[in-house]
Amino acid sequence: MRIFHTSDWHLGHQLLGISREFEQQAFLNWLFEQLKEQQADALIVAGDIFDSANPPAWSWRLLYQFLAKVKQSLPSLDLLLMAGNHDSPSKLDAPDHLLRAFDIHLIGALPRHDDNSLDLDKLIIELKDKTGEVAVRVAAVPFLRAGDLDLSTLDKDVNDKLVAGVERVYQQIGDEIARRNNDDQASVAMAHAYLVSSQISEMSERRILGGNQHALPIDIFATRFDYTALGHLHKPQQLGGQNVYYSGSVIPMSLAEKDYKHQVKVVDFSEGKLSSVNSLHIPRTVQLMKIPSIAQPLDEVLALLANIDLPWLDPHLQPLLEVVVLLDKPQAMLREKINQALQDKPVRLVKITSQYHEKDAKTPAFDGEILEQLQPEHVFSLKYFQQYNKQPEAKYLSAFSQLLSDCQQDNSEP
Repeated sequence: MRIFHTSDWHLGHQLLGISREFEQQAFLNWLFEQLKEQQADALIVAGDIFDSANPPAWSWRLLYQFLAKVKQSLPSLDLLLMAGNHDSPSKLDAPDHLLRAFDIHLIGALPRHDDNSLDLDKLIIELKDKTGEVAVRVAAVPFLRAGDLDLSTLDKDVNDKLVAGVERVYQQIGDEIARRNNDDQASVAMAHAYLVSSQISEMSERRILGGNQHALPIDIFATRFDYTALGHLHKPQQLGGQNVYYSGSVIPMSLAEKDYKHQVKVVDFSEGKLSSVNSLHIPRTVQLMKIPSIAQPLDEVLALLANIDLPWLDPHLQPLLEVVVLLDKPQAMLREKINQALQDKPVRLVKITSQYHEKDAKTPAFDGEILEQLQPEHVFSLKYFQQYNKQPEAKYLSAFSQLLSDCQQDNSEP
């Protein structure tokens, strides 16, 4: 049994005003060919299918065209996709009856019965091998918000009710999978979450489920399932030496992800046991560039830009460029000077980062050019540094994370 594990497609994404449609279409074309060549039996997508709750129409078109092409060419391949924190649960659930008619599972919200018990038949998805036999059962749990967890029914002496609520969900599903499975069948957990000891990309992801203090322990998954397919963090990684993996995003979601090795996890099972986990690297369609790698004075930067020597490419293939400049004071006509140096160069300028001598070299300038990229926690740290000329203490970061979590919960979908 061979499963492709991927996540964080973020269809509909824009990078500083640049549409990623071409890159995302290229990824889906590549993925389709790999599913055929590698003879995959199933594809699972662990959340953040879309970049926002209201994605553009072209992103829905990409998704549906891909699903239709896979089902037409590979009718026996199982398709399982679930919501992440960027997705709208209700919008993903809307075409449920139609997609299930084509044996496509797209899970938005956590399904429950009228008595508030988990709908285990909808949460446990059977994946079949090439003989048509069930080889793997998957705990297909979409992104969990605090309102999904029925926290009022937990014991009052529980230290962290959010973590305990998540653990209870996976325990109930894991126990039912264990009851249904025989010795020749394996178990897989899907989760869109932030786990202890994982590494985040500063410009792209945030710690979810109530803030920094609510990172989920690996044992929730590693002790119950043969493999855990994670989404949310964009850097591919294995956690704690266990069979717990983030597949990572499929293209760079920010300039900070320039050096990520984007990949799909190829997960093989044999006789009900995990036999191997390999990485299939995704080709980079559009390159990201940073010139210079460390901030330098403007004259030196302009000389470097004027000496860029690249072959001509069609506009949609041209690299996306960040320029980093070291300044003594704000520079008039900075963008115009940089654009002049880049005239006729086959690159697309997307960002100018200004750093100043009098500021801490590790602290980027706080200005409108970078604000739209930053997560709230990083904006808070930058503003605190600007005000007090030092980094905020842990207690202030924790308090801000809790306030942010409360705001996000108030604005989340019912």
